[in-house]
Amino acid sequence: MGDIVDQEEELLCLRLAIVTNSCCERKKIKKRKRKELAFINTWDLNESNYCEGKIFRLLELRESMLKIDVKKKASVVEDGKGLHLIHSLLISATAVDENSFDSAVENLHELYQNVSLLGDSVQRVAAYFADGLIARLLTRNSPFYDMIMKLPTQEEEFLAFTEFYKVSPFYQFAHFTSNQAILEAFEKEEKTNNGLLHVIDFDISYGFQWPSLIQSLSENAATPNRISLKITGYGKTIDELRETETRLVSFAKGFRNLSFEFQGVLSGSKLSNLIKRKNETLAINLIFHLNSLSSYSKVSHTLKEVHNLCPSIVTIVEQEGCKSPQNFLPRFMESLHYFAAMFDSLDDCLPIDSIERLSIEKNLLGKEIKNVLNYEKNNNFLSRYEQMETWKGRMESHGFLGLPLSSKNIMQAKLLLKIRSHSSPIQLDGGNGGFMIFETEDPRAISLAWQDWSIVTASAWHCVL
Repeated sequence: MGDIVDQEEELLCLRLAIVTNSCCERKKIKKRKRKELAFINTWDLNESNYCEGKIFRLLELRESMLKIDVKKKASVVEDGKGLHLIHSLLISATAVDENSFDSAVENLHELYQNVSLLGDSVQRVAAYFADGLIARLLTRNSPFYDMIMKLPTQEEEFLAFTEFYKVSPFYQFAHFTSNQAILEAFEKEEKTNNGLLHVIDFDISYGFQWPSLIQSLSENAATPNRISLKITGYGKTIDELRETETRLVSFAKGFRNLSFEFQGVLSGSKLSNLIKRKNETLAINLIFHLNSLSSYSKVSHTLKEVHNLCPSIVTIVEQEGCKSPQNFLPRFMESLHYFAAMFDSLDDCLPIDSIERLSIEKNLLGKEIKNVLNYEKNNNFLSRYEQMETWKGRMESHGFLGLPLSSKNIMQAKLLLKIRSHSSPIQLDGGNGGFMIFETEDPRAISLAWQDWSIVTASAWHCVL
């Protein structure tokens, strides 16, 4: 028994050493030891020590990879090794799915010797997928799970979002396409809406979407009367909502023929508390919202509430995802294709040694990868991404009919890529790089694709009474 306790203490010390070697942390070992021992004693000690010991060594290798990345220059995978990394990932994912612990750890050990957060897109995406697979090997109560799944701070996430918005057409495509559909719905009802437009945005995301709509409303005004725009925005925190309000109110002041009002609402508040003005054109913005809900019942509840408001238009933009999100391996494969395209597209937008690119991948895309692979542990029943056909079925079953996006909207999306190609520091030849616009039917939607792989699709809907 004494040998086992000694092994426990040795492993606990090693666990802390992986996280930090600072003197401050070493002083906390005694306080944490009792809690850790109480947790470990609930397991079969021989088996848990064996598994944890292998995980410790794997995490040590991961830490070495991260430390080397800080010092070394960007590298590129040699010809043929990219496929080898993908092959190793698939073998690791299969082993994890089949609970083959030794095989999974062995392949992940090899992966961490060949991946890099400062390498080419294959090395980088493989590093984050390897992290997601390690997290699946751990229990939710393991301190290492929280270490790997650590969330960025609000400031880090905001900076990454801002950089991503600047350099990639991803969010701009989503926002401009939805705004054009909302603008056209407003203009269609201009004779009856008294110049009143009310947008309910279920995920305000710092308000980056709305300056372009404010400008378009002002420039396209057909009458001398002032247009009244009200935006009700759902946000995660009071601070986010206040900053968003300040930003939008300040921007709207520059347009004399438009009055602007912003109402911030904390996420989770009921729609029934919202006041609808008489004859106003009501638009519901569901960009990247439905996939964030934690259950199908919440999706259904949200769509029922939206339908009860009888909006003139509902805009939806979602990432292209998996046909079978509940099955791990299909979800892994589809997610790997999707994020490989996203990481590859960033090479078209930023230099390989860019600090901004590292921030985007770590604090946005990398976080999403790990969540996609571990959504069961985070109580998220839905996959982060599902295919447009799935959302189409849900919308129709809740009383919505697809609206065809106009030719003007499609032309605007294509123009966005042309403008971007001339301003991008990477695309010196004036081409569009690997970004393309695809049109789909039933409903008539449009997708932004990277080299034939659709990454995000926009569509518009109206209520069937």
